[in-house]
Amino acid sequence: MLTDSDLLNASILIVDDQSAHVQLLERMLGDAGYLNISSTTDPQQVCALHRRHHYDLILLDLQMPGLDGFGVMAELQADAGERVLPVIALTAQPGHKLRALQGGARDFISKPFDMVEVKIRIHHMLEVRLLYKILEAQNDALERTVLQRTAALQVSEARFRSLTELAADWFWELNAAGEVTATSGQALELLSHNHHQANGHPAAANSSAGWDSAGLLELQKNIAARQPFLDLHINQVRADGAFQQYRISGEPIFDRSCRIIGYRGVGTAVRPAGPAA
Repeated sequence: MLTDSDLLNASILIVDDQSAHVQLLERMLGDAGYLNISSTTDPQQVCALHRRHHYDLILLDLQMPGLDGFGVMAELQADAGERVLPVIALTAQPGHKLRALQGGARDFISKPFDMVEVKIRIHHMLEVRLLYKILEAQNDALERTVLQRTAALQVSEARFRSLTELAADWFWELNAAGEVTATSGQALELLSHNHHQANGHPAAANSSAGWDSAGLLELQKNIAARQPFLDLHINQVRADGAFQQYRISGEPIFDRSCRIIGYRGVGTAVRPAGPAA
């Protein structure tokens, strides 16, 4: 996933107020095959340069006049908002190493330079930095995919509900226990009577709502048998004496393991309300 070419094309900034140190590091990195090397002897420029170029690695001297390396790291954290700075601190003071790490540096190189140590630490730092950037890019891509699919699902759900509303007067859903989880229209009233009947309360089906007990019993049998049903007719004599007939259809809902987890269906009025016969 990470190639030698990726490492050698990584962008590196050298920051040291001593031109001799800058030239030494530039020559060493060039000899090692690194192709994208920049440098500055002015620590005041580091934030602006990093903001413009987003360096993969900054080799930062800690002891500089005006603004030292600790100040540069503080500015980088405040300016870029980065929790992980791509910084290797350059120092001749052993006591500065811990402070540099606490200030945000990820590693340090001691002065005078040991060229083997410098190459190894730079190589390891760039590996970690570039892998971190790859992971960030993958996470961003994954987040975009999730957002896109969520939006697509929302559109699909809205389309489904719109079509359901056009095709029927109301819809309904039950969970595996037969409890109502989603309804519209008169579905809740009808299914509540059916749920009472299914749980040993047949009197509820013959309440003042006037629902046809035979039709409710047939609805309950279909759901209990876990089978789809189409155009089941159920009648109701309403409190005002008007007669209404409904056509109901439903089907079981399965999960990925083919286990029934509920029911869903639609209903519509097929005969307008009128005086009971």
